[in-house]
Amino acid sequence: MSGVAMLQAQRSQVNVMRSSSAPPPSCNGLSLRAHNLAMAGNTMFLPNVVYLKLNSPARGRKCRKMSSWVIKAVAGSESAVETSGEERKKVVVVGAGWAGLGAAHHLTKQGFDVTLLEAGAQPGGLVAGWKTPGGRSVEVGIHGFWYPYKNIFALVDELGLKPFTQWTKSAQFSPAGLEVESPIFQDMPQLPSPLGTFVYTQFKRLSLLDRLTALPLMYAVVDFDNSNRAWEDYDSRSARELFREFGCSERVYKDAFNPMLLVGLFAPGELCSAAACLGMLYYFILAHQPDFDVVWCRGTVGEMIFKPWVAAMQNSGCRFLSNKRVSDLELDEATGSVTGVLCGEERFPADAVIFSVGISAMQKIVPNSKVLRTREEFVNTANLGAVDILAVRLWLDRKIPIKMPSNACFGFDTTTGWTFFDLNELHDEYKDEPGTVVEADFYHANQFLPLSDDQIVKKVMDYLAVCIPEFGNANVVDQAVVRFPKAVTHFFPGSYQYLMRGTTSFPNVYMAGDWIVNRHGSWSQEKAFVTGLEAANRVVDQFEQGELASIIPVDADEPHVQELRRVNETAKALVKQLPFANYFL
Repeated sequence: MSGVAMLQAQRSQVNVMRSSSAPPPSCNGLSLRAHNLAMAGNTMFLPNVVYLKLNSPARGRKCRKMSSWVIKAVAGSESAVETSGEERKKVVVVGAGWAGLGAAHHLTKQGFDVTLLEAGAQPGGLVAGWKTPGGRSVEVGIHGFWYPYKNIFALVDELGLKPFTQWTKSAQFSPAGLEVESPIFQDMPQLPSPLGTFVYTQFKRLSLLDRLTALPLMYAVVDFDNSNRAWEDYDSRSARELFREFGCSERVYKDAFNPMLLVGLFAPGELCSAAACLGMLYYFILAHQPDFDVVWCRGTVGEMIFKPWVAAMQNSGCRFLSNKRVSDLELDEATGSVTGVLCGEERFPADAVIFSVGISAMQKIVPNSKVLRTREEFVNTANLGAVDILAVRLWLDRKIPIKMPSNACFGFDTTTGWTFFDLNELHDEYKDEPGTVVEADFYHANQFLPLSDDQIVKKVMDYLAVCIPEFGNANVVDQAVVRFPKAVTHFFPGSYQYLMRGTTSFPNVYMAGDWIVNRHGSWSQEKAFVTGLEAANRVVDQFEQGELASIIPVDADEPHVQELRRVNETAKALVKQLPFANYFL
């Protein structure tokens, strides 16, 4: 539509720059009307400007307010440029991981004045990555991108990036050797969930009888629907207690479920919330057959995704400021709203604030903040915990045959899980290396952090040689050991009551991150990104400006699971009608 600019707004009247020759159209129905608009400081008229008045019943939303606009009609193009009329709303986003970048990205696109504050030297949080003094790339852990990460996949498509490998197979080892091989599940004939996972996963040592003892656990899987009721019902017990309650054998717990928890929730079953366990297992493994399929970044996530992402936001007007540690907030006592974010002596004015930092960072901010420590939900974060991570990257003097690019390991240490990755296969920069480049990441690794680098490297090489004997003949020519205490969220039994929600007791302060309660159903990086979009939507809704971010929901439960959940809810409702139904613990 050459020479035509259309404004789409929702929730209130569209404000277009006033002209003495004719007023702008109102926004009280769906219609189009032509209008001659005089440009500011110019007598030129634009005869072909068309205004869209939107109050679509299908969307069920009113028109949104917009700032004053000048409409430019250019031959063969359409554009709308904001004038210096109404000042843009200022949003300060604290933390530049998946959550913070997601919030800042959407709000920048909606015309907000966004400032992104990062305590570190670069964006990315845990997945940022950096260079060693020798110029080698390292990062705190290798991060997979699973089949259900649909919002992240949509983002990289939007940015025009191609950062990922193909779908990969994986293996699992114990001190006894190879335990499990997992195929690419989407390539296998589709079976009703969870039969595909049960049938196609190749267990080398775990007997069929042991695996069958896990079937009663399906009741808990059906009963846990990610609602507040479900979290409250299951969060008070540990994952180990859950498996014991439903009759799982000791072998299936030790050789199947506990290893999943060690690398999925980063802690052993006795230290994991049963609610978090069920949510994680359902999202990554049980909901749909392809959900366990995974791709990997072909380099560090910081270089492949975050760096170009931040550059795109900066080009759109977002301010990214590194090495900014938040010390307090500025509060308007009359309104109860936060009006600024303080970083020592620096002040950043704010109409809204989004905290998108991890638990450990929040626990550092709150005690030093006169404003935050007056609010119970922030003070209660002191009751939460985080898990230590150890990442070891080794350059070897020879190539080692590694069948699968990603491998999980259990049984080497009682409370620690670990993974190792063939980076020659996964990362572009190592494909032509003469020797193997391998990454070993340890979770719940608190007992390893005090060891020296040499002690850690020796332990890693010994463990690798148990899994693949050829590692015993290799020599380490270079190494990078990264200790990251309190790095990732610990969902321990009873933690749900202290997790923060997306809104706070401040009317204009919002939260985002993988530890923030929401009902989307995703986990890990995808959840962090989704909560960032949800926080952005709360800002959009508060100021009635711009469009809400489109958040892709997780795939619906398969029909048989939906029916089982319906029957379960009906049965539970009937039980509640019985005398003394709520009397016992």
